[in-house]
Amino acid sequence: MTLAPSPLTDLEELSSAEVLEHAAERFGQRMYVACSFQKESSVLMHQLLEIDPQARFFTLDTGLFFPETYETWAALEHRFGIEIDVYQGPSVARQAALHGDELWKRNPDACCGLRKVSPLEEALADVDAWVSGLRRDQSPGRSRAPKIDWDDRRGVWKVNPLADWDDRDVWRYIHRHDLPYNGLHDRGYGSIGCTHCTKPGEGREGRWANSGRSECGLH
Repeated sequence: MTLAPSPLTDLEELSSAEVLEHAAERFGQRMYVACSFQKESSVLMHQLLEIDPQARFFTLDTGLFFPETYETWAALEHRFGIEIDVYQGPSVARQAALHGDELWKRNPDACCGLRKVSPLEEALADVDAWVSGLRRDQSPGRSRAPKIDWDDRRGVWKVNPLADWDDRDVWRYIHRHDLPYNGLHDRGYGSIGCTHCTKPGEGREGRWANSGRSECGLH
C-alpha cells in the first residue's frame, strides 16, 4: 500500500545528501532509484550508498541504449558492488530487433510509452517513493521542480535531490570522487537517451531529435 500524501519537512534548504538521508530514513527499502546512466546517476548512486548500502536501483532498458551507456552500467555495478534491477516494456527486445528505430519514426509517443513509461509503471508498482536525477536548469519545464513532491499519476513520492544543482556541481562531484560516468558526455552529448533519437547538443537540446518533444513521459 502506498503512503497517502501528507505534509513533509521542507527540504528545499537541505543539501542533496541530506535530502537522500531524509528519504532513506522515511521510505527505506520502499524507495527505488532510477538510473539512466547519465552523469547524475553516478552522483546519486555514490551519495545514497554512502548513506544506505542497501539502497535499491533500477533502470528502464529500452534495448536501444548506446554501447557507452551499457559500459557505464557495468562500470557502476563493478565500482559499487551492486546489481541494478532491469525493467523492460512488453516484448521490448522483440520490438527492438524487428523495428529498430521504425517505431520511433512512426509514433514517438508509442515508442516512449512502450520502452520507458510502461516499464516505469511496473517498477513503481510496489514502492512508496522514487528518486530521479532531474535538475531545474535542464529545461523550462523542469525549472520549478521541488526536491520532493507527490507523484499523483503513480501514487508515490518523487525525490529530486539534485534539483538545485547545475552542470558544474555535477562534474565537480564526479571528479572529486573519481566516479565512472558515460563517455558520451565527453563527445558533446549533454543529455543521453536512445540511439535513434539522441544527438550531440548542449543541455537537453539533443534529445528526441527532430520530433518537437521535450520529455518522454516519465517526468
